[in-house]
Amino acid sequence: MNDKRIAVVAVVIDEISAVTEVNSVLHEYNDMVIGRMGIPYRERGVSVISVAVDAEPDKISSLTGRLGRISGVSVKAAISRK
Repeated sequence: MNDKRIAVVAVVIDEISAVTEVNSVLHEYNDMVIGRMGIPYRERGVSVISVAVDAEPDKISSLTGRLGRISGVSVKAAISRK
């Protein structure tokens, strides 16, 4: 039985100094990444990253938890029910 779920992880980076650490964490979890889109909003000094993933719920939670502990970063995930 496959317990994997599809999810979209939304990452908002308010502090440009956090970008390197965010990218490092995302690269650690690259085995579950389906696709990624980053949008730098220079006028507001904010970056937005959307990451589509396919993984077990615990692994998705691990990723969002790691990202959420980075100063200047907000993260939320929408996870499929099946």
